[in-house]
Amino acid sequence: MIKRRVHVAAAAIFSSDGQQVLLARRPSNVDQGGLWEFPGGKLAPFETGFEALKRELHEELGLTIERAQPLIRVHHEYPNKHVLLDVWQVHGFSGEAYGREGQAVRWVALDELFSYPFPAANLPILRAVMLPTEYLISAEEDDDAVFLTKLERALKEDGVRLVQLRAKRLDEAAYIARAEKALALCREYNVRLLLNAEPELLERVDADGIHLTSDRLMTLERRPIAEGKWLSGSTHDRAQLEQAARIGCDFVTLSPLRTTPTHPDAEPLGWHDFQQLVEPAGMPVFALGGMTRHDANHARAVGAQGIASIRDFWK
Repeated sequence: MIKRRVHVAAAAIFSSDGQQVLLARRPSNVDQGGLWEFPGGKLAPFETGFEALKRELHEELGLTIERAQPLIRVHHEYPNKHVLLDVWQVHGFSGEAYGREGQAVRWVALDELFSYPFPAANLPILRAVMLPTEYLISAEEDDDAVFLTKLERALKEDGVRLVQLRAKRLDEAAYIARAEKALALCREYNVRLLLNAEPELLERVDADGIHLTSDRLMTLERRPIAEGKWLSGSTHDRAQLEQAARIGCDFVTLSPLRTTPTHPDAEPLGWHDFQQLVEPAGMPVFALGGMTRHDANHARAVGAQGIASIRDFWK
């Protein structure tokens, strides 16, 4: 059976303070009725995703988009159809949202999103909505005081909200000690901290999740931590991206975009190949490898959640 293909434009519409997102409930008489979703609708013939988004949000909610960026593209297989969700992040709009077609709409706090029932295809969107666009990977520092000073600068002055603690030169005891100090600092600034370590270390340090190296990733048969924690992984090719999806990673880094001093012999992906790998990934993907804040908009335009970096964030 040849499945019909449905192309949908959808919006993650944020409140002015960035702490809430607008949801709409599907009418009870349609497919998956009663579930909540990110508002939008099918593309008309010859429409682009952004054109459809503007039209649908005005028709459904009475809103006029003023500023939007690509967020994520999600391919999902239902028994009778293949759906492509072309999702945009909307931060600027005029008008007051209401259900012009009689549908219920509601502003929902980000930390309450997972308590709402969504269609299965919306799960990657939920993750993308809750993640920032910058992912800090800490550099190797031998001195804890220097490490904490640089970490606090990134959190306080640069506004970083997602951190991976990478410290390969430390033994386990020293890593745990640093992780406890980093976690206390991240809690102070309401920042998520992921440990680049064996998953079992979460039993000793109550961080927000685990980042898997590509070697660890490829040895796993199932998700190694609870659903309530964040799981990310390092990927470099299609096989590793597929493995990350198979074991239930919430997001990944994909590298290297460019040649870097730390990996001078690694073949860079470049933007074209990066985009080709991200399109079917089915989860948020951070671009890594020679990335700076100047690359952020380009990365978003080709499907990335944002950028991950050591050098640009760790000054």
